[in-house]
Amino acid sequence: MIPEELKYTEEHEWVLRTGEDTVRVGITDYAQEQLGDVVFVQLPELGEQVAAGQTLGEVESTKSVSDIYAPLGGEVVARNDSLDQQPDLVNSDPYGEGWMVELRLEDPTAVDDLLDAAAYQELAASE
Repeated sequence: MIPEELKYTEEHEWVLRTGEDTVRVGITDYAQEQLGDVVFVQLPELGEQVAAGQTLGEVESTKSVSDIYAPLGGEVVARNDSLDQQPDLVNSDPYGEGWMVELRLEDPTAVDDLLDAAAYQELAASE
């Protein structure tokens, strides 16, 4: 299941444009499947500045601990505090209630450089 309206990274994050210069970020269904049952999610604080490719947080599962990477540079303007109490939302609804953060982008056009659904499908199939 790879929603067409989203953009993707090679590190298995998804990006949804929520405004002219804002995006919502989470990990893909493929990523949560690889992780297994998510038991803890560490997210950045509001107002934190992140650079594209920088570690944004961590997802801890019954199998491992994995970094979440910032798909784009910007400021953290929202975080999904529901994940503090219900980290399993990442497993049950990775593209909905399991979202992680929202960013105000330094360069809103950078979204266009991310993978589209077809390119991400190829990437996931090759792993």
